[in-house]
Amino acid sequence: MKKLFKSYKMWCKYLGRKSSLWLPTIQQEVQQRKLLYMGLYLLVWGEAANLRFMPECLCYIYHHMAFELYGMLAGNVSPMTGENVKPAYGGDEEAFLMKVVTPIYKVIEEEAHRSKTMKSKHSHWRNYDDLNEYFWKVDCFRLGWPMRADADFFKTPKFAYPNRLNGEERSAGSVHWMGKINFVEIRSFWHIFRSFDRMWIFLILSLQAMIIIAWNGGTPSDIFDAGVFKQVLSIFITAAVLKLGQATLDIVFGWKARRSMSFARKLRYVLKLVSAAAWVVILPVTYAYTWSNPSGLSRIIKSWLGNGQNQPSLYILAVVIYLAPNILAAVLFLFPCIRRILESSNVKVITFMMWWSQPRLFVGRGMHEGPFSLFKYTMFWVLLLAMKLIVSFYIEIKPLVQPTKDIMREPIRNFQWHEFFPNASNNIGVVIALWAPIILVYFMDTQIWYAVFSTLIGGIYGACRRLGEIRTLGMLRSRFESLPWAFNKLLIPSDQHKRKGFRAAFSTKLAKPSGNEQEREKIAARFAQMWNLIITSFREEDLIDNREMDLLLVPYCKDRELDIFQWPPFLLASKIPIALDMAADSGGNYRDLNKRMKSDPYFSYAIRECYASFKNIINTLVFGQREKVVMQEIFEVVDKHIAEETLIRDLNMRSLPALSKKLIELLELLQKNKVEDLGQVVILFQDMLEVVTKDIMEEQELSSVLDSIHGGNAKKHEGMTPLDQQDQLFTKAIKFPVEASNAWTEKIKRLHLLLTVKESAMDVPTNLDARRRISFFANSLFMDMPNAPKVRNMLPFSVLTPYYKEDVLFSSDNLEEANEDGITILFYLQKIYPDEWKNFLERVNRSEEEARDDDTIEDELRLWASYRGQTLTRT
Repeated sequence: MKKLFKSYKMWCKYLGRKSSLWLPTIQQEVQQRKLLYMGLYLLVWGEAANLRFMPECLCYIYHHMAFELYGMLAGNVSPMTGENVKPAYGGDEEAFLMKVVTPIYKVIEEEAHRSKTMKSKHSHWRNYDDLNEYFWKVDCFRLGWPMRADADFFKTPKFAYPNRLNGEERSAGSVHWMGKINFVEIRSFWHIFRSFDRMWIFLILSLQAMIIIAWNGGTPSDIFDAGVFKQVLSIFITAAVLKLGQATLDIVFGWKARRSMSFARKLRYVLKLVSAAAWVVILPVTYAYTWSNPSGLSRIIKSWLGNGQNQPSLYILAVVIYLAPNILAAVLFLFPCIRRILESSNVKVITFMMWWSQPRLFVGRGMHEGPFSLFKYTMFWVLLLAMKLIVSFYIEIKPLVQPTKDIMREPIRNFQWHEFFPNASNNIGVVIALWAPIILVYFMDTQIWYAVFSTLIGGIYGACRRLGEIRTLGMLRSRFESLPWAFNKLLIPSDQHKRKGFRAAFSTKLAKPSGNEQEREKIAARFAQMWNLIITSFREEDLIDNREMDLLLVPYCKDRELDIFQWPPFLLASKIPIALDMAADSGGNYRDLNKRMKSDPYFSYAIRECYASFKNIINTLVFGQREKVVMQEIFEVVDKHIAEETLIRDLNMRSLPALSKKLIELLELLQKNKVEDLGQVVILFQDMLEVVTKDIMEEQELSSVLDSIHGGNAKKHEGMTPLDQQDQLFTKAIKFPVEASNAWTEKIKRLHLLLTVKESAMDVPTNLDARRRISFFANSLFMDMPNAPKVRNMLPFSVLTPYYKEDVLFSSDNLEEANEDGITILFYLQKIYPDEWKNFLERVNRSEEEARDDDTIEDELRLWASYRGQTLTRT
């Protein structure tokens, strides 16, 4: 509400009008009155439609309606005049929309139609900005309230084929057309000079000074010589001539807006031109007086004005006066706080001072960077231009001076070709040919130096701000373990961050929290929610397929049965097949295998999760008492070896791939979960038990299992049938099919992915845009930026995308309509985005032919194509 009042009052202050917001003297009624004013603004905004793109126009409307509101609250009496106040628009249905918004929008609509016929003439039609700028001047109050239908604002030319007279449009309906207010585009190559005049003037003056110094000696220290310094001072005459050209271009480019231009602005243009012309005369005249024995033009000027005494101080004084506005501008540039106050002030003297430097506009006043930012910006350009000028002087300018002198000393005796300079006594053509490419390089290499300095400064800045730490998927995998803690430190608002400050919070965000296990689980769950939302949105946009989504998703919370944190499968995929091969080939060398495992922590995470999941699935499926005892004893033996770090040494790991293959077959049956597969499940359990007891366990471990089952009499049972064949274990002790749940299905799917997915997971996601967005999100968590505020402290904002009769969604006919080459839009998009088209077909569960002919997914197909072929659909 304060910002609303402030913006409206700034508009009133700029136009010199009193605000219509009158608050009562009784404190209890102030809040109620503010709510009424705020409600009025929301009503105006809600019905304004496309006038929302004209903020000063809304201020004009709000100014009058707030005045009427106060009059009604005060008993229909004006607070200023004491006269009765009646609403200008009232009583009729939708009066505001029909009598205020519609007439103004009609002007916008007609100007939009004119823009189609006047595309090449920017001065012949108005857009939103041109119409809104009408309310930057006090003249806008001539529009009245209620608004006058015959006001200039509503006048638009009524013609189909404009008649042209003296370069201007003339017709019966266009006499009172208001036209442009401020900027009028005129296409010309002279914009190159006008838009970058300060850079051009600086380069030209620097070139002149360097040529003078190089010609008279060749070192920058020669500038302290009186004669050289006097010649260098001639650069101000060149500056005056360039300023005259700039003032002339200002008038030429603003000529078509002269009818709607204010008198103060016209006067400014004229005075600028007169002042520039005067300095073009004054500076050469005073400069001629500085020479005791002038030659050429200086001698002629001095002969006209009389041969007075040598007066260098007169020229110096003229230069100081000439540079006075530039000195003042430099001071204001170095102290932006002073400039901000001066530009926002409405004092007449200050307004007049600022009027000379630039026209008084409503927008952009007092908007300047802080002193430190300006200092960094200035030092960047000082270093860049200093390096550029040093290199240009010693590499480009100085080496050409002596050859030029030698060429100029040689007289022309006989021309062998056309005489471009018939009256020249020296070979000036060769000199021009020698200097022309160097001059071109001198003016063009500023861009090269800018690219070099931007790269260096940008690299240093990015390193300090920790930008670009994660650029590839490999870097993302290596840092993924730190993402939950970085996400919690940076993007989860907390009072702790406010107390510690950003630097302290940022310095510890890569470290895992030192709290209890519950706190760490909470942090991981928060990150999992955000990460999974990103991955789900990728799937909805068809950037990834179902398999890639399964590989990228993170479980929302810790599995209580597994008692481990589960990382996304794309980090752990291919680790188990590699680990199985390494274990089978290790030959019992535990130290070497352990060293290789510790080189990548995700090996350990994958192995632990697979073992815990396998253990949990077996315990869930087996319910027979004897079978449970067998499984429990086997797992206890394995756990004991794991705790003592003797698993590789004491157990035979060569048969692990065979056990893994049986487990994969079991998981595939569990995913189908059909009752007719019960026999195969039992056989797989018996096969896995046989692999463990015969091939993996040694005789000692097998004897301990038998002792626990038969009460310590393992020898008594020697020579009997193997353990897996005694009374046919598992025949009636398997719970299958299983009562499926989301958690159980997710567990089976994850374990199957970890066991089966190999190197292909290293390229997940394959879509380049998905990779870019994931890398950007991960990288943002390690950037040096402020902490996120709480939601209630965030500033709300909305984005409006204007469009005028533009296509937003492709229709079905548009997608199937072939162009002159026989190519349809849909076919073109399929070839441009083949992977995303494949993902789309998978998401809607249709073939390519079915997707085109199925009316039930017509909207989905149109959206898919429009997201990739229509900009407005994406925005």
